Amino acid sequence: MVEAMRRHLGLGLVAMLMSCAAFGTSGPFAKALMTAGWSPGAVVLLRISGAALVLLPFTAWALRGRWGSVAGELPRAALYGTLAVAAAQLGYFQAVARMDVAVALLIEYLGIVLVVLWVWALTRRTPHRLTGLGIVLALAGLALVLDVTGRATPDLVGVLWGLLAATGLAGHYVLAARRTTIPAAAFAGLGLACGAIVLALSGLVGILPMEAGEPSVVVAGTDIPAWLALLELVLVAAALAYVLGILGARHLGSTLASFVGLTEVLFAVLFAWLLLGELPRPLQLLGGVVLLAGVVAVRLGQRDDDRRGAVATAEKADFDVASPVA
Repeated sequence: MVEAMRRHLGLGLVAMLMSCAAFGTSGPFAKALMTAGWSPGAVVLLRISGAALVLLPFTAWALRGRWGSVAGELPRAALYGTLAVAAAQLGYFQAVARMDVAVALLIEYLGIVLVVLWVWALTRRTPHRLTGLGIVLALAGLALVLDVTGRATPDLVGVLWGLLAATGLAGHYVLAARRTTIPAAAFAGLGLACGAIVLALSGLVGILPMEAGEPSVVVAGTDIPAWLALLELVLVAAALAYVLGILGARHLGSTLASFVGLTEVLFAVLFAWLLLGELPRPLQLLGGVVLLAGVVAVRLGQRDDDRRGAVATAEKADFDVASPVA
């Protein structure tokens, strides 16, 4: 039994790490396309719609016998597609076009802090001490990452796009945590499709520029066809990354999977260095470590809050059962 559990966790860990590595390639390949004149909107639309088409057979298979449940889940899938897919990826790619890949991704991961602030505002319940410490560390780390000491001027437009990506990431955590009547893989496929529709409509009405750039891009100092970079974004950085992420989360559980998911930042830094020659300055690297430490502290605080809530619910249930009926 113990050996089977270890294999279960081992498979989940490998799948989650591979998912993070796959997601980590999106920034460098997207930036290579945008440097070659491709608009962020066009890159995101092609990535999302392509991934939705690739996952279509898996979505249809997961929904077999469950088509009656789709109508009830469409509003939430549309909201998930708008926030967690379209807004998160568009904001991230727009930020990547204006700043280093690692900096953009670190700003996006502030979405975890936004979730805590949102729950705090709704419940009026004071967060755990670790959570408060994590928020302070995250904000201090962000200040170092952006180098607000005056030595460098951060791109404020890029920061705003990064905060949009953070909002989208927060939407992912809030919406993905809710129970659904359809399998997770099918919900992800529907979310991708809804996100693609939102972006396509935005392009059609002229809100979001859709421009194709040069037919070749530079990756790792080598010219490659633009379609090859797009194919990587669709197959590896989207379809494969989502499937492996779902598999990993199912084996590890949402809490452990979210901790392992932080390695995406490390993979993004590595790939940006190898493929684009981008390496954050020492002060930014220090800020990244502080920011990630803050995110981890927030996660630990959330875990303790969840445990306290579960214990309180169990104790209340025991009291209700033991109490005599009036």
